[in-house]
Amino acid sequence: MSGIVAENVRRSFGQVHAVADASFQAHPGRVTGLVGPNGAGKTTLLLMLASLLAPDDGSIRIGDVDPVADPGSARRLLGWMPDALGAWPSLTARESIVTTARLHDMSSADAAARADELLEVVGLADHAKSPARVLSRGQKQKLGLARALVHDPQVLLLDEPASGLDPEARVQLRIMLRGLAAQGKTVLISSHVLSELEEVIDDAVFMVAGSVVDPSVTRAQRAYRVRLATAEAAASVSAALGLPADQVGDDRGAALVSFSDDEGVVEGLRRLVGAGLPVLEFAPAQSALEESFLALQHPDPGVAPPPPAGPAGTAQEGAGS
Repeated sequence: MSGIVAENVRRSFGQVHAVADASFQAHPGRVTGLVGPNGAGKTTLLLMLASLLAPDDGSIRIGDVDPVADPGSARRLLGWMPDALGAWPSLTARESIVTTARLHDMSSADAAARADELLEVVGLADHAKSPARVLSRGQKQKLGLARALVHDPQVLLLDEPASGLDPEARVQLRIMLRGLAAQGKTVLISSHVLSELEEVIDDAVFMVAGSVVDPSVTRAQRAYRVRLATAEAAASVSAALGLPADQVGDDRGAALVSFSDDEGVVEGLRRLVGAGLPVLEFAPAQSALEESFLALQHPDPGVAPPPPAGPAGTAQEGAGS
C-alpha cells in the first residue's frame, strides 16, 4: 500500500511564500485531514502532491514514487479531486467519467462499465446524460469524486469534497471515505467544515502561514456548555462556581464557562452537582479539532477567543483552583 511522505516542502510565487515548510505523513488505511485557515497553503500543497506543481525545495513521496521525477507513475497511484470540477463542461457526466478512464488507458468497454458503476456509487445515475455545465455545485463535486476514483487509486487527494453537498450526500461521502480507508487506501482531505472532518478523519495535519505546525497545540482555556433543567442557567452556574456574571456566557439558555485544565473541569462539575443544580448537559462547547484550529488562530495562551456561540465571552483561571 502507498502512503504520502512530505519533507521540508516549500513553494513560493514571487515574494509570496505559499508553502514555507511542510513536513508530514499520511498513512495507508487512514483518513488524514488537512486543516488550516484560508491562505494557509493547503491547496498549493495538494497541487504539489498531485504532481501538478513542482516544489521549490524539499521532497515528496507517493509510495516509493517521486511525483516530480516520475509524474506518470505518481498519477497512476493518485486520485485527485480539485475544489472546482474544471474541464469539459459540454460533456455529459457519463462522458466525463469515460474520458477520464480512457486517459488512464482503460479500454472502451471497461471505461463504460466503470462509468456506470461510479455514477451509481456517487449518486449521479439520474444525471448521467446531463452536461457538466448544468450540474449543481454539489453534483459537480460528486462528478469530481467519480473522476478521482475511476482508476481505483491507492492514494486520494480531495480538496473540499463536501462543498455544496446536501446533508444526505455528506453522510454518504463520510461512509464512502471510511470504506476506502478500510480497503487500505490513503485518503488526504482538505476541508473548512471542521465538524465534517471530525467525524471522518483519523489524523490531522495543521497548516498556518504555509507551514505544518504541531497539532498538539491547545488553548490555555476550553469552553464548556452547561444546560440545566431550569431557566437562568448562566446566573445559577455563576453562583455555584463563585464567578462574576460577566465570566459566564449565555448560549440559547445554556451557560458557557471556561476551564483552564481537566482538574478545573472535574472540580467545576462537582460544584455544580454539589449545589443541587439539575444538570442536563455538561460538555465541551467545541470539538477537539475545532479547539486545535482556534488555538492556531489565537496562539497567545493568555488570550482566549470568544465562545463559539452566544453574545457573552467567558474567562476563568480554572474553577476550583
